[in-house]
Amino acid sequence: MARKDKDVSEKKPRWYKLVWQAYTFTRSQNPAITWQILGIIVGIIALGFGFGFAVHQVAFWGALSIPLGLLAGLMFLTNRFTKAQYAALDGEIGASRAVLGTLGKVWTFAEEPVAIDAKTQDIVFRGVGRPGIVLIGEARISRIQKLIADEKRRLARAVKEVPVTVLVVGDREGQVPLSKLPKTVRKLKPKLTKAEVGEVERRLRALGGMQLPVPKGMDPTRARISRKDVR
Repeated sequence: MARKDKDVSEKKPRWYKLVWQAYTFTRSQNPAITWQILGIIVGIIALGFGFGFAVHQVAFWGALSIPLGLLAGLMFLTNRFTKAQYAALDGEIGASRAVLGTLGKVWTFAEEPVAIDAKTQDIVFRGVGRPGIVLIGEARISRIQKLIADEKRRLARAVKEVPVTVLVVGDREGQVPLSKLPKTVRKLKPKLTKAEVGEVERRLRALGGMQLPVPKGMDPTRARISRKDVR
C-alpha cells in the first residue's frame, strides 16, 4: 500500500516544477518575461516599504509587501503563460478543440472533427451543452460555410428541435479569435435541461461522426482522427 501511494506521489509534479515549466514556456514566447516579473515584484515591495516609512510601520508593511509582490508576479506569469499558449496554438489544425478542453464538464466536445475539407483543411468540431449544439469551424478560406451547412443538415435529421450555434475561429470580421473562444462559448445561454442534453448526446452518437478520410498533411495527433475514419 505504501509503495502504491509512493508511486502516485512520484507521478504528480510538484507545484514549483509546474511554475518553472510555465515560466520557461512563456520565456520562449516572450524573452522579456523575466524582467517584467522582477519589475512587478520589486515595484510592489518598494511601494510597501515606502508606505511603511510614511506611516512609521516599516516592519509591518515591508513584510506584507514581499508575499504580495510574489503573488502579483505569479499572477502576471499565469496571465502571460495563457496568452503564450494561445499564441503557440493559433493557426494550428485542431487548436479550437485544444482550448475548448478548459470548459470542463459543462460542455461535451467530440475528440474528432465532424467535417473536414480535404483540400483546404478547414474543419468543424461539434459540442453539446445546455445552450444546445455548437459548431466550431476552423476556417482557412470562406468555403467552410459549406461544411457547416452540410453538418446542420445532418443535425436536422436527428435533433431538429435543438438550437445550433455556429462559431468560426479566426481573426477576420465576424470570426472569434482563438483566445476568446472559451469565453464566447461560456456566455451562451442555457436552453436545455440536463436530461435533454443527455438525450441529444444519445441521438448524436447514433448519428455517427465524420465519414470523410483524413486529408493529406493532416496532423492526426492534433485532430485525433479515429482509425476507422482513416480506413
